[in-house]
Amino acid sequence: MKYSEAARGRVFIIRLEQGEVVHEVLERFASDHSVRCAALLMVGAADRGSAIVCGPRDADARPVEPLRHTLPDVHEMTGVGTLFPDEDGKPMLHVHAAFGREGKASAGCVRSGVVVWQVLEVIMFELICPSARKVRDAETGFELLEP
Repeated sequence: MKYSEAARGRVFIIRLEQGEVVHEVLERFASDHSVRCAALLMVGAADRGSAIVCGPRDADARPVEPLRHTLPDVHEMTGVGTLFPDEDGKPMLHVHAAFGREGKASAGCVRSGVVVWQVLEVIMFELICPSARKVRDAETGFELLEP
């Protein structure tokens, strides 16, 4: 285990709207408002055609090849995640979300392109943590948090 300590910063209340791509909009928001690190909560809906990463194709393969799933219709959505800078200092969102429709559910990471249907409410809690960042791991291909 690795860890560091952070302090609370600002809290942002954000509404994403129809057609916006979740990770693109939130990373741009973080950049525009000088948010380096954050924790996020979100609730709303994802549009049909949204894509999620829902596991590795083969758990033993290196680098890891992601398994992707496309939502066939509009789904309710709730998610939690983090935002830390990558090695170049750019904000990198990592959100896992659950998607539901008619009693069926899917879950996965939003980085493949989750598109908002009507509205997505986001609470972004800024964290003051000067050293934390995401570093690419050569073996897995993941961007791993270095606290």
